[in-house]
Amino acid sequence: MKKLLLFAEKAFTVVSLIHYSGGPLVVILSGGASEGGEVEGGSDFALIQLIFLVIYFITFCLLVIRWKKVIKVITKDKLIWLLVGLAVFSFFWSDAPDITKSRSIALFGTILFSLYLASRYSLKEQLQLLAWTFAIAIFASCLFAVGLPKYGLMGGVHYGTWRGIYNHKNVLGKVMAPSTIVFLLLALGAEKKRWVFWIGLFFSVLLIILSKASSPLINVLILIVELLFFRILRWHYDFMIPTLMGITTTSTILYSLVSANAEVIAALFGKDLTLTGRTNFWPFILDKIWRRPWLGYGFGAFWRGLDGPSADIWYASGWTPPNSHNGFLDLFLELGLIGFSIYLIDFVTSFQKGLAYIRLMKTPDGFWPAMFLTYIVLANLTESTLIIQNNFFFVIQVAIFFSLRIPQSQSKISPNNFLSQIRAHSPLGFP
Repeated sequence: MKKLLLFAEKAFTVVSLIHYSGGPLVVILSGGASEGGEVEGGSDFALIQLIFLVIYFITFCLLVIRWKKVIKVITKDKLIWLLVGLAVFSFFWSDAPDITKSRSIALFGTILFSLYLASRYSLKEQLQLLAWTFAIAIFASCLFAVGLPKYGLMGGVHYGTWRGIYNHKNVLGKVMAPSTIVFLLLALGAEKKRWVFWIGLFFSVLLIILSKASSPLINVLILIVELLFFRILRWHYDFMIPTLMGITTTSTILYSLVSANAEVIAALFGKDLTLTGRTNFWPFILDKIWRRPWLGYGFGAFWRGLDGPSADIWYASGWTPPNSHNGFLDLFLELGLIGFSIYLIDFVTSFQKGLAYIRLMKTPDGFWPAMFLTYIVLANLTESTLIIQNNFFFVIQVAIFFSLRIPQSQSKISPNNFLSQIRAHSPLGFP
C-alpha cells in the first residue's frame, strides 16, 4: 500500500509538471488554433483553471502532511515570499486590481507547488522526475504531430512546424531546451541503461529542430559550453583560477569578434539584430517603465491589449505583442524597481549557491541548478517566463531557490564558504 501511495504521489507530481508546462489541454481546447490562422470559435479554458485549483488543493494537503519539514523550508528563502507579497499588495496601486488579485492568488498557488517539490524531493530526485515529465512530453508531442497533425503541427504563418502538445512551436522549443540538459546530465551520470537518456537527449534536440525555434537551439549550445566551463569549478584552486582567467581573456577576444560580425552570425540562425523586431518596441516599454519606476503597474496589469497601458505600445510600435518578449522588462513593468531588485538579489544569491553546489556534489546532476538558472536568464532575453503564475519555468526556478538552501549532502565545502576559498587561493586576489 505504501509503495502504491508513493507511486501515486510521484505520478501527481509529473502530471502537474506537464500541466504547468502548458500541455496538452491548451492546444486541444483551442481547437488547434494557430498564429495567423483562422480560429474556430472562442476557446474556453475553464477546465485548465479547474485542474490548477485541484493541483493547489492536493499540494496544500501534501504540505500539511509534512508540515514540520515544510516550515523549515519556508523560512529558507524569505526574499521570494517578499516578492510574492509585493505582487499581492500591488492590488492597491494596480491598473487592473481584479486581474492582479486573481493572478496573485494563482502565483501563491504556484509557489506552494515549488515549495512542495523542494520539501519533498532532493535536487537529484527532482531531476529524475523532470526526466519522466520530459519523456512523456516528447512521446506525446511525437504522437500529436504524427497522429493528430491538426493539433501537433502549426498552421497559419508557421504552417507545418511542430508544436507537439503545446499551443505554439516556441513553447515546444522552450520546454525541450531544459529537457536536453536534463537527459544530458542523467546520461553522463548513469551507471546502467545510459542509452535511455541518450535517446531522450536525441529526441529533445530533434523536437527543437522540428519546431524551428532558433533561440532554444542557441541556448542549448550555450548551456553545453557552459557545462564544460562549470566542470573547471571542480578542479583544485591552483589550476582552476588561472584557467578561469585564461577563459575570461579568450571570451573577451571572441566577444569582440562576434560583435564585429553580429549581423552575419544572426543571419545564419535566421535572425536579425532587432531580435525579430523585439528591439524596435523595447524603447516604448522603457518609456512606460520610467513613468512608474518604483512599483510598476501592478502584477499582471500591464499587458491587457487595447484595454490597458499596453495599448500605447501597440499603437506606437504597430505591433501587438502579448508581452515584452523579455522577462526582465515585464518584471519592471509589473512590480517596478523594488520588485526587480528583490528578485535580482534572490536570483544572484541562489546562483552563487548553485556554483557552490557544483563543488559540493561530485556527480553530473550537481550542475543542474546553475545550468537551469542560466537558462532562465537566456530564455528571458527574448521571452517572458520570469515571474508568471501557473508557469513551468517559474515552478522549477523557485523549487531550485528553496532546494539550494537545504542541505543535500555532507561535504567539506559548503555553499557559504565557497567564494571565500576562491579568494584565499587566488594568486591575484578577488575583492
